[in-house]
Formats: sequence, structure tokens, C-alpha cells
Amino acid sequence: MKIALVGYGKMGREIETVAKAKGHEITLIIDERNTDQLDAEHLSGIDVVIEFSTPQTACHNVVTCLRYGVPVVCGTTGWGDQLDEAKRYCQKMGGAFFYASNYSVGVNLFFRLNEQLARMMNRFPGYEVSMREVHHTQKKDAPSGTAITLAERIVAWLDRKSGWTNEPEAKTDRIAIVSERTGTVPGIHEVRYESAADIITVCHEAKSRKGFAEGAVLAAEFIQGKQGIFSMDDMLDIND
Repeated sequence: MKIALVGYGKMGREIETVAKAKGHEITLIIDERNTDQLDAEHLSGIDVVIEFSTPQTACHNVVTCLRYGVPVVCGTTGWGDQLDEAKRYCQKMGGAFFYASNYSVGVNLFFRLNEQLARMMNRFPGYEVSMREVHHTQKKDAPSGTAITLAERIVAWLDRKSGWTNEPEAKTDRIAIVSERTGTVPGIHEVRYESAADIITVCHEAKSRKGFAEGAVLAAEFIQGKQGIFSMDDMLDIND
């Protein structure tokens, strides 16, 4: 595949390494210095765009690529209020858009594990659920997109919860998410159920960014020749 990278930070560089190792070609790199090159001329011949930029630019970047008929794999988080706009535009253009808040295969299995646990815990109101996420100091959003996705999936199965909050002291109907930013931590996500009798903790800890980059490249391969809106559940075939 001929891949364009939009966003060339640490994740962009890791994706470049993984893609080249798999025999793909990086033919265009867009960062803050050459945003004007995200146009029809430079996107001509590109098979897929992998977008890991900023919350402020993600929607514009995705819509621009779809306008020029290029499939997009996006991993930028923190722009959820505009995500539906991008999806509607993809449908209007008959394009291909793959979005995930986290491209790690392990994290997406972790999502499903926590859905199953929440489904069981719905019968046991004596357990209070809370969450903790830890990332490096350069992480731009808090809570992380992964934590938000995790919380939303838990809320879907817990009748006693209606949402989440990033405040330390949550109302009883909200899942409290504690966000920590320290060092170079790639990502830790922890879900905790506590009752008067015991504590159950489920945790995912990333060792490096490589797992996220590998997932993004797999998504780029998966989306080839397709139309529509896709997620990691589609790629991993775990929708049911």
C-alpha cells in the first residue's frame, strides 16, 4: 500500500516503522509544517491515510481526505463532539472511514472483557465501580479516549450508572475516572469494583506504542476496497 501519514509525532513515527517493516510505502507525511499539502495533488495515488494529529485538526483532516476519495484510518482522540459530522460526511461521499480510540488488539479485547464483567455486575449493586488511567505527560486529552470508550461500554450494561466524570468524587450515578500524567507511560487502564467485602480489579498495561501502531496498520490493510464506517470490532470480528 501507499500510505500517507497525517500527524508525525511519536505515534506517526512508530506507524511508519511498522508499515515499512510490512512492505508498505510511506509516500506522504503531513505535519504542522506542511498542512497545505493535504490536497488533491498530494493525495493522488494514495491508498490510505493514517491520521494521528490533534483534536483541533482531526475532523478537518478526515473530511479533507474523504473529499478526495481517500480511505482514512483515524486514531486521534479528544474530538468526539465532531465525530458524527465526519461519519455523516463519509456516508455522503460513499467513502471509507475507520475510527478507534485505541488500536491495540489487547485493549479492544479488554473492552469486551469489561462489558461482560459489567453485565454480570449489574446484578450486584453492592459493588461500586471506578476507573484509573495513566499516560505520559505529553498526552493532550484527559481522560483518555480509551478510558471514555471503556466507561461508555460499562455504562451501557450497568443500570445504576448513567455516565462518567473526571472529578475525584463522583455522584453515585457516574463512574469516577482518575487521570494521571507521569513520565513516559504508554498507557495503563484500570477498572475497579469495590464492595464492603472485597475488591475486583481488571487492568490493561501497554508496554510500548508498537501495539497501537500495529493495529493502525492492520486497520489500513482491512479498509482497502471497502466503503462505510468501521471500528476495531469489525476488524477483529467481535461484534457479537
